[in-house]
Amino acid sequence: VQLQASGGGSVQAGGSLRLSCAASGRTLSSFAMAWFRQAPGKEREFVGAISRDGRDGGNTYYADSVKGRFTISRDNAQNTMYLQMNSLKLGDTAVYYCAAGRSSAQAMAMGVSPAYWGQGTQVTVSS
Repeated sequence: VQLQASGGGSVQAGGSLRLSCAASGRTLSSFAMAWFRQAPGKEREFVGAISRDGRDGGNTYYADSVKGRFTISRDNAQNTMYLQMNSLKLGDTAVYYCAAGRSSAQAMAMGVSPAYWGQGTQVTVSS
């Protein structure tokens, strides 16, 4: 499966952005999906994950740092996953990556690395 992330950009603190992750090659509904990010000089970190339909009831999992501000959703008909980011903070500045895999969303939240990755999209939050 090929993944294409888009929607990044520059925004002031407190603003919002919505990232998209479009898939091709395979049907997204077969995979749990996730977002990760990597800030300059830091390791890649988990942002959130969403289970594939029919398993775990469409559950979502979030890093504590984004809980209550970020929302993951998916549209299997469009073969696309989204990350709605609200109340953005300076610390959210990073390259954001979408990923997919056959492991559960919960496993991804606990550190299992997804099998498929998209290229990153830059998010820059300024004061």
